[in-house]
Amino acid sequence: MRTLNLGILAHVDAGKTSLTERLLYAAGVIDEVGSVDAGSTQTDSLALERQRGITIRSAVVAFTIGDTAVNLIDTPGHPDFIAEVERVLGVLDGAVLVVSAVEGVQAQTRVLMRTLRRLRLPTLIFVNKLDRAGADLDAVTAQLAAKLTPRIVPLGTATGQGTAAARFRPFTSDDGLDARLVDALADGDDALLADYVEDPAAVTHRRLLRSLARQSRRAQVHPVFAGSAITGAGVAELTAGIARLLPSTPQDGADGRPQGTVFKVERGPAGEKVAYVRMVAGTLRVRDRLAAGRVTALSVFDGGGARPRGEAGAGRIAKVWGLTGVRIGDTLGERAESAEHHFAPPTLETVVVPRRARDRGALHAALAQLAEQDPLIDLRQDDLRQEVSVSLYGEVQKEVVQATLAADYGLDVDFRESTTIHVERVTGTGEAVELMKQDGNPFLAGIGLRVEPAAEREGVRFGIEIELGSLPPAFLRAIDETVHETLRQGLHGWDVPDCRVTLIRSQYAPRQSHAHATFDKSMSSTAGDFRLLTPLVLTTALARAGTCVLEPVHRFVLELPADCLGQVLPVLARLRAVPGTPAATPEGYLLDGDLPAAHAHELQQLLPSLTRGEGVLETRFERYQPVAGPPPERPRTDHDPLHREEYLLRVIRRV
Repeated sequence: MRTLNLGILAHVDAGKTSLTERLLYAAGVIDEVGSVDAGSTQTDSLALERQRGITIRSAVVAFTIGDTAVNLIDTPGHPDFIAEVERVLGVLDGAVLVVSAVEGVQAQTRVLMRTLRRLRLPTLIFVNKLDRAGADLDAVTAQLAAKLTPRIVPLGTATGQGTAAARFRPFTSDDGLDARLVDALADGDDALLADYVEDPAAVTHRRLLRSLARQSRRAQVHPVFAGSAITGAGVAELTAGIARLLPSTPQDGADGRPQGTVFKVERGPAGEKVAYVRMVAGTLRVRDRLAAGRVTALSVFDGGGARPRGEAGAGRIAKVWGLTGVRIGDTLGERAESAEHHFAPPTLETVVVPRRARDRGALHAALAQLAEQDPLIDLRQDDLRQEVSVSLYGEVQKEVVQATLAADYGLDVDFRESTTIHVERVTGTGEAVELMKQDGNPFLAGIGLRVEPAAEREGVRFGIEIELGSLPPAFLRAIDETVHETLRQGLHGWDVPDCRVTLIRSQYAPRQSHAHATFDKSMSSTAGDFRLLTPLVLTTALARAGTCVLEPVHRFVLELPADCLGQVLPVLARLRAVPGTPAATPEGYLLDGDLPAAHAHELQQLLPSLTRGEGVLETRFERYQPVAGPPPERPRTDHDPLHREEYLLRVIRRV
């Protein structure tokens, strides 16, 4: 038996959840095909998913094709939930990208395919909705080659398009299939090309099919199937293609240290953590002890859903109980590769306000649990104003958070207007030193810090230049942790994601006590002294180094009719976009350029009226750039070490 972890991806409303239902029905896992409109599908379990007909959380179901056990992961299609898709990509062996035969290639389709190609993830393409009015397989196939990748291999044609009798008819040798395969595969198979040039008859149909399977498993080509998830047309051919053209892992039951990736965390009925783990190597067993906790129960996906098991081997996807300290993205055991994030972090944030003031504590606890399921929510607690904010990809996420809090926690909330998340970057080098009993330092601690710029995505790096052993480890740890915490708010209140901080001086008062008495912290340094002094020294050094506030910028690609260009360009200028030179296309113009993330949502809203509903906009995070004009300020959530007197007054009172 072999295992294939398969992802179904698509632009919203292309029919991927319906295709999941049809695959399960064809495999005999369910007796009736569920309906997205009726809210009866297997994978859309959230109430809001059933209400809106969209996928919000990834879901796993299992079925069997011959000797291959398939774990099928249905992923969100709405761009607001792209982070959920990202987490799934790292655990897949292959994917099926669903494209509508009516709408064709859409903005999110391009984003997904670009990522799949970057990851070299083997991908089949399924053109869905052949039964819908307006379906045109030939036109969509041309779009696939022009807008996604030229390395597609159409494996059939359609009959009866636009009617309930629509069917997918696979190409045969009589249709010139062998010639089509030679054209598509020759670039990736030099031996095949050489043999074909020498003697075309020597290249047999069987050899071409082997080369197709080999190149498909290496993500060199992308076979194209078509059909209808509603009627079942073409699903049998797609099912056979999944088993034949995508790579799978042998279930060898190997022993050894378990290694795996956590791609989803949810809460069980009793509030317990349940981790979804893709096993990479070794075998995970009940009662195994890991860094995140002790495994108390296991379920392995098989025969439709998760079945209780005593162990999970390589290639399997398991639900694991007992890992109380686990978070999404964690790895179980040692892995040579660390997980990479291929999508940008969210660029919006909003304050969540409970309608009942007494719910503030419960709201924070509930949001903390939601952040376990989606770490990019990134809670920001403001104790001074008694507020909590969350990060977002888009406005639809507000509805999801609001509905989840109401349904699962009984909390009614409102949201303030979304604002853009900026960052700060260090522009120079600065140092600051505070020594014990000097210059008004009230703490039994002495610290000297140097702040320097770091490369983008290097993160915050803390180093030491003091003599090893000259400061107790507990105090070093306190400084390190406080440095990271303090840099979440720079000189203008924004996160400082990349910089180097070096400890260059240190002092402390050794543990002392009165004669025949216990430890006296009024005479001895504590970790608290270093935690309270570090923000003062660090912000002073940061101010001397200087920071620059940067805003997120998206790269946009805009398709629009030729007669709409004159209306769109002034709007782009008003939104501070920097467009390139328009390129003529058969349908009109293709325009790309840079757009501040703060205006991306507004452009998306204006586009239908500017282009009679014919414009197509694709945006993706590109980079951060310095803001023009005065830097925006973000209200601080701490006691503001930038103002020394006020800070000392507040923290000393607390001490």
